[in-house]
Amino acid sequence: MFLLRSYVCVFIEKLKKLKEPGKIVCFLSVKFSNCNGKRKVQYESSEPADFKVDEDGMVYAVRSFPLSSEHAKFLIYAQDKETQEKWQVAVKLSLKPTLTEESVKEIPEIEEIVFPRQVTKHNGYLQRQKRDWVIPPINLPENSRGPFPQELVRIRSDRDKNLSLRYSVTGPGADQPPTGIFIINPISGQLSVTKPLDRELIARFHLRAHAVDINGNQVENPIDIVINVIDMNDNRPEFLHQVWNGTVPEGSKPGTYVMTVTAIDADDPNALNGMLRYRILSQAPSTPSPNMFTINNETGDIITVAAGLDREKVQQYTLIIQATDMEGNPTYGLSNTATAVITVTDVNDNPPEFTAMTFYGEVPENRVDVIVANLTVTDKDQPHTPAWNAIYRISGGDPAGHFAIQTDPNSNDGLVTVVKPIDFETNRLFVLTVAAENQVPLAKGIQHPPQSTATVSVTVIDVNENPYFSPNPKIIRQEEGLHAGTMLTTFTAQDPDRYMQQNIRYTKLSDPANWLKIDPVNGQITTIAVLDRESPNVKNNIYNATFLASDNGIPPMSGTGTLQIYLLDINDNAPQVLPQEAETCETPEPNSINITALDYDIDPNAGPFAFDLPLSPLSIKRNWTITRLNGDFAQLNLKIKFLEAGIYEVPIIITDSGNPPKSNISILRVKVCQCDSNGDCTDVDRIVGAGLGTGAIIAILLCIIILLILVLMFVVWMKRRDKERQAKQLLIDPEDDVRDNILKYDEEGGGEEDQDYDLSQLQQPDTVEPDAIKPVGIRRLDERPIHAEPQYPVRSAAPHPGDIGDFINEGLKAADNDPTAPPYDSLLVFDYEGSGSTAGSLSSLNSSSSGGEQDYDYLNDWGPRFKKLADMYGGGDD
Repeated sequence: MFLLRSYVCVFIEKLKKLKEPGKIVCFLSVKFSNCNGKRKVQYESSEPADFKVDEDGMVYAVRSFPLSSEHAKFLIYAQDKETQEKWQVAVKLSLKPTLTEESVKEIPEIEEIVFPRQVTKHNGYLQRQKRDWVIPPINLPENSRGPFPQELVRIRSDRDKNLSLRYSVTGPGADQPPTGIFIINPISGQLSVTKPLDRELIARFHLRAHAVDINGNQVENPIDIVINVIDMNDNRPEFLHQVWNGTVPEGSKPGTYVMTVTAIDADDPNALNGMLRYRILSQAPSTPSPNMFTINNETGDIITVAAGLDREKVQQYTLIIQATDMEGNPTYGLSNTATAVITVTDVNDNPPEFTAMTFYGEVPENRVDVIVANLTVTDKDQPHTPAWNAIYRISGGDPAGHFAIQTDPNSNDGLVTVVKPIDFETNRLFVLTVAAENQVPLAKGIQHPPQSTATVSVTVIDVNENPYFSPNPKIIRQEEGLHAGTMLTTFTAQDPDRYMQQNIRYTKLSDPANWLKIDPVNGQITTIAVLDRESPNVKNNIYNATFLASDNGIPPMSGTGTLQIYLLDINDNAPQVLPQEAETCETPEPNSINITALDYDIDPNAGPFAFDLPLSPLSIKRNWTITRLNGDFAQLNLKIKFLEAGIYEVPIIITDSGNPPKSNISILRVKVCQCDSNGDCTDVDRIVGAGLGTGAIIAILLCIIILLILVLMFVVWMKRRDKERQAKQLLIDPEDDVRDNILKYDEEGGGEEDQDYDLSQLQQPDTVEPDAIKPVGIRRLDERPIHAEPQYPVRSAAPHPGDIGDFINEGLKAADNDPTAPPYDSLLVFDYEGSGSTAGSLSSLNSSSSGGEQDYDYLNDWGPRFKKLADMYGGGDD
């Protein structure tokens, strides 16, 4: 038999743990029974703020409160869910005297859970056992302060009288995570809790109790034990967001939904601990009413309750929202707050208004895309929204559509712009009527007009305009062949500036063939050359010439006009044979030559053509015959049976159909050659005749000759360059100028006094050797010597004093034989010079005060290159 005994009342004084005697947390169980035990009963307390009844009839206190010495009384109601029948019972609470330790021991025993009996045999047959008792769950409040371990129930088997049993429990909270919350005494079967429970973590524990003998054999079927954690109000409500943002249009009516705020409570949502209520604590600003909004205390929906939302006055409201559990009980409930920011959105309740009634502007004539006026408006709505953006339109004063108004997206101004050119001579002043309205229509109920109007006065400024030709282009028809000096037409321009006294002058701008001239004053066009329709400057029989007309305004303006002359053809071109070269076989068969005529004129001055052969020379008609195929083609054939191979010039008379007709004798070069059976030329000369003409062959030969000349000139230039390089090896460096008498010495010895030199050789080199032994050309001559250039001797490192004269003579001879030498003497570089010299310095040649006794007439014998020195120092006193 399964048995459960519960507490009737537990006083806090008994626990000896609370510091506030007189406060109770009382648990008791109530049940209403009748003949039908299947009824579903719903329980309710008359004091829900203090006591609550679960579905299983367990009554518990939802809060701690002081209990006076007088009797406390409340009612518990029961209602059948199906028949709606109601019952009630009164519950009285009284305060017992303070318990002593001895009296505590006398507290009613802990409830016991007895394992039901198993099935037994009777007379060899199994006997049915009665249905087991349903063990009610154990309700345990969360956050209990102990002491721990705290005894809950005692599990016992009725076989413990005969056997030594061991008890255990399994399940989450016992031997499964979280382990160790519940323990059982294996001997006595006492089930205890070891620490406070938290319903928000685990709201219910499901354990199984086991009974085994000392050998571990199961002696009872396991029984289920359910432990419900009773919720306590230990969690405050928490808003999902600390700051909530919402919007509401201005001018909204009362009852308009704004936003919803939501808070959650970790406590049991089905108990008072988790039942939340909302309310508005404050509103900022408090205009136009301190209660512009209200909140649904259960759902958190915020709605408007007053009219007067105006974004232009208050753009944002800040509400402090409070959520309280215990169904909003301000005394026992826990609370939390959040902020709701409500932005008042703009609606179009203010139309744009012009800042002035009349706007002024001006524009030069013939100008487009010019802003002539800036229209400004004011709008109290939120900037850069459709309720603020202005749209401008012209409602009057511009029938031709010369103006348009664009909106500046930044300033919302209207920009009056010229979109079509305006002529000052036609319109000098415009008075426009403009209107401005928003992109979206005004909200309903707004008393203002939907748009604002103003006027715009635009003055047109006269400017100097371009003269223009009319018509342009001008087309005239004339026969070609007109002689120079013929007047063709008068091409004049008009000045649109009627209110300006200006003169127009004409000039020629484009005349590709230079056939025309124009009078600068009256615009009369006259020919200065013969007009030719066949000119390459004539396209499709039309010749184009462009003229410029310029006025004398400020600034001067000009315009262009085109004269198109349609040239009528005259018969001024004789026809020519085509092609001009052909080939045929030596015999009349098997081929002939087809020819036509080329005439630069057009019908009727061109074909049909007449073809004929001249009477002279006689060999033409004797050897050839021509047959007309049609008006444009004829056929030339050999008249004799055989004509020797070669090139023949056959004159052909061609006459066109002009009035009068025009004839021409045109030469056809015919190459007569040997042919095969197919009529193709077989001789080698065919390549020249068919592929290359005489002009092409001459051009090829000229190119070959020019190429050979260029190669020859390059070879001569290279040889000349080599000779110049060899001749300059013994000459002085280009930077040395003999007129400055500057010498370069690579080495200096001890001086001439230390050497046995014959200095007379330096003074009179001609007296050192007889003329008989001097080689030809040792002195410089006027003309280039015809003998070969001498080989320069290799100089020794230290020359002997006796060979200085020879060295000088060799150098002089080399200078005379060098065609590239300058027209004045060149001093050579000496490698060695003594420490002193008895001879005068060479620089004395430049001095007029020294060397007067020296005779320089011998310089005349040295050739034209020393003529300058001879003139300077020779010739006596002169």
